[in-house]
Amino acid sequence: MGLLDWLIGKGKETRKRIFISFAIEDVEYRDYLVEQARKKNSPFDLIDMSVKKEWKQEEWKRKYRAKIKRCDGVIALLSKNTHKASGARWEIKCSREENVIIIGMHIFKNNKGAIQSELKGKKVVLWSWGNLETFINQL
Repeated sequence: MGLLDWLIGKGKETRKRIFISFAIEDVEYRDYLVEQARKKNSPFDLIDMSVKKEWKQEEWKRKYRAKIKRCDGVIALLSKNTHKASGARWEIKCSREENVIIIGMHIFKNNKGAIQSELKGKKVVLWSWGNLETFINQL
């Protein structure tokens, strides 16, 4: 079954809630996933936690933790920016603490950043629709 067949065959009752963790410098790649999730037959929903206003440190952590806990899985988009993105690294750590399934996905095939210690022991793959499909199917 091809990806398009898979997307069409999934009903709303099987949609998965996915939280995307990313460095703000990589927002355009997060936007690609958001676009895919908005398609009528997408098998997943994304939790858009883009900051719309400035929050106090503890307030955003509390709100993000609540969102992460309600998700079926977390995708950590990885690039050379991720190691210095304290918010993204905290989200990865939080997903582990809340026992939410997480996967790291390298954004770039030939320009990968280091894998953060927060992802130690977790699966890290190259971002592709096939790898995304595999991850969603395991949730």
